[in-house]
Amino acid sequence: MGCASSKQFGGRRAPGHDEAAVLASETSFTVNEVEALYELYKKMSFSVVKDGLIHKEEFQLALFRNTNRANLFADRVFDLFDLKQNGVIDFGEFVRSLSVFHPKAPESEKISFAFKLYDLRGTGYIEKEELREMVLALLDESDLCLSDNAVEAIVDNTFDQADSNGDGKIDPNEWEEFVKKNPAALRNMTLPYLQDITMAFPSFVMHSEAND
Repeated sequence: MGCASSKQFGGRRAPGHDEAAVLASETSFTVNEVEALYELYKKMSFSVVKDGLIHKEEFQLALFRNTNRANLFADRVFDLFDLKQNGVIDFGEFVRSLSVFHPKAPESEKISFAFKLYDLRGTGYIEKEELREMVLALLDESDLCLSDNAVEAIVDNTFDQADSNGDGKIDPNEWEEFVKKNPAALRNMTLPYLQDITMAFPSFVMHSEAND
C-alpha cells in the first residue's frame, strides 16, 4: 500500500496531517476514503476561520448546522474529537475520531466512545445527573420537547437498567452490558455514508440513523 503524495491532498498539507496510508492502517477507513475525507476536512476547516484547522464553530456548523446556540452534545463530541485538547481539530484527529462512526468500526470502539460521551466529568463513571444532562441535550438537538416527567422517566428507567449493581453510577462494564441489551443506544454511533464517502460529500449531520 503506497503513501499518498501531497499532490493527492490538494497541493498542501493540513496542520497535523498524516500520510493517508498510515491513517488508513490505524482506522476503519481505506486510503481512498481518507483522501475523500481530506476534501471534506478542507471545506470544514476553511468555512469560518480559514486556517486549515477545524474550530468549534466550524465543527458545529458542519455537523449540526448550528453555531448560534450552545449545545452540550455538540460541545462534548468536539471535545472528544480534539484529542490533543488544544481547542482545534487537525486532520489526523478528525480521521481517527471519525473512524469510530464507520460501519466497519469495531463495536467495542463505539461502546467506549459513547461511554466517554456521557461521562461528562471524566471520572470513569456515568452518574445520573450526567445522563440527565445528555438526554436533555440530545432532545434539544433533535428539537424534541418532552415534559419534565417524561424526561425523568427516561432517565430513571435507563439508569436503573444500566446500574446493575445499584451503586448509583454506571461503570464501563455495566455500560457495555446495557448497550448490548439495548442496541438502539448506539444508533447514532454509526454513519452509513462514511463507507460511501468516496462517491460524494453528503450533508455532514450527526443524526444519521443506522439500521438496528
